[in-house]
Amino acid sequence: MTTAAAEPSCLRRRIGASLALAAAGVGGTATTAAADDYVVQPGDTVSHIALRAGATVREIVAANNLDARATIRIGQVLTIPTAAPAPVAVYPATAGTHTVVSGDTVWGLARSYGSSVQAISTANALDSRATIRIGQVLTIPGTTSTTATPTPAATAATATATHTVVSGDTVSALAARYGSTVQAISTANSLNASAMIRIGQVLAIPGATSTAGTTSAPTTLVGSTFAGRTYPAHVVAAANQNKANLLAVGVPRTADMQALVASTAQAMGVDPALAQAVAFQESGFNHASVSPANAIGTMQVIPTSGDWASDMVGRELNLLDPSDNVVAGVAILRRLVETSPDLSTAIAGYYQGQRSVSVNGMYADTRRYVANVQTLMSRFA
Repeated sequence: MTTAAAEPSCLRRRIGASLALAAAGVGGTATTAAADDYVVQPGDTVSHIALRAGATVREIVAANNLDARATIRIGQVLTIPTAAPAPVAVYPATAGTHTVVSGDTVWGLARSYGSSVQAISTANALDSRATIRIGQVLTIPGTTSTTATPTPAATAATATATHTVVSGDTVSALAARYGSTVQAISTANSLNASAMIRIGQVLAIPGATSTAGTTSAPTTLVGSTFAGRTYPAHVVAAANQNKANLLAVGVPRTADMQALVASTAQAMGVDPALAQAVAFQESGFNHASVSPANAIGTMQVIPTSGDWASDMVGRELNLLDPSDNVVAGVAILRRLVETSPDLSTAIAGYYQGQRSVSVNGMYADTRRYVANVQTLMSRFA
């Protein structure tokens, strides 16, 4: 039994991965270092456990002295560090300017400030790829208002919703969804400066608009079935949350995403025609796409495969971020091409899973997928 790294599949559409902890719950707080014990259950992988517990694969491997393949066995008791790694900085929602630091992207800034990619790009005359540089001072529109700012008393009188944190949630995305602010949510829930939250945590959302409601479940934006398979409710709920987050902050145009796929593939040593063909087949270059299997964005990568891609590139990838999503998909394609006997098998592995293709051969829908991608490659050559 190994991590998702041993199952190089982007979607693993035929496998339903449980996100609910089967044994010890996630304890500790978001602000103090702690560790929990977890008993390995049938079907568990380290990447699945890391996703559920808010830890990382590397942290669990280190804490338990696992081998390079992160091999675990049923019944094994693992120590799970519950202090999450330092997240991308969350910036105050009231600031009107931002000085770019390492790791910033326009998409991430739009999410943090409650603005949009298009608004920031227009305000700063950015190019079609929204390129920014470290030290650049950006104007962030949509973060201040010419109307009177509500007093603290007025803010306190507005509605307060509750929200149970699910996979993919961030405080900034919740603020945008509920019409609140990062600062208000952080204060109401005694969060630390990084606004760190954990799956299952119940948050008070002050200043929530009436349209946001008090339920933790997002509006149904993603159905529960794909290719004849019905996915578990918790997977579909996570997919809906991710879809809502993407729609809240806005995504790049399809033409911009296509250009990003091509340039990223070129930089990572992957045939740009192949990467573009897969991206078009998966999403039509629409980064707001999320499947019932919780395959996210332009490259339609599920979170466990995103963990695997993060390990390959040596940094944590945020699948909601357009750039990171493309890096994840291209990294997976690169590994599949390197380890498959031919291109057709590599393409099939992206859709069905390399191990499944090896054991079961290509399913009928996989053969159609491969044929479509190979046809599309000539279009993007």
